[in-house]
Amino acid sequence: MGKWLVPAMILCLLATGCNTVARNETSPSPQNDKRVRVQQSAPQKKQISNPTQVADRLEKLARDVPGVKNAHCVVFKNTAIVGIDVAGNLERSRVGTIKYAVAEAFRKDPYGIDAIVTADMDLASRLKEVQADWRRGRPIAGFAEEMADIIGRIVPQIPRDVQPEQPDHAKTDKQKLNQRL
Repeated sequence: MGKWLVPAMILCLLATGCNTVARNETSPSPQNDKRVRVQQSAPQKKQISNPTQVADRLEKLARDVPGVKNAHCVVFKNTAIVGIDVAGNLERSRVGTIKYAVAEAFRKDPYGIDAIVTADMDLASRLKEVQADWRRGRPIAGFAEEMADIIGRIVPQIPRDVQPEQPDHAKTDKQKLNQRL
């Protein structure tokens, strides 16, 4: 049976190779292609030339939304981050609805369409501080300080890593002497 296996495989390969038909069809040329060609193009972010003006504009748009008590906007390069203040007793779903309404208002604005909207109380207050530092003439230092504070809150503290302070025996002896006198 082994002596017939090799010739059978060769015969199959030859039969398969001879079965291909020469086609006159080549790949369609672009002139003969009747399909519609559309290039995908996402709208580009509008360049922000005056960050203060854009921040004021987006803050006003956000404040005009019902349920928003106040808004603070920080523009960094070509991105606007807007923190909104809402009543503290609102349910999560209502806060989400207000945030969505602000995003809808921004959608119609050329600068607001790519803005980031947050209703987190801590982030909104930090944006307010960054904005105040920006207006005081220290944009980079204020931004760096607030980012350090935010990251400090995010990084977890693991109890296993906490080392209790070892008392300094020289200090404790001095304190005892001072207490006796």
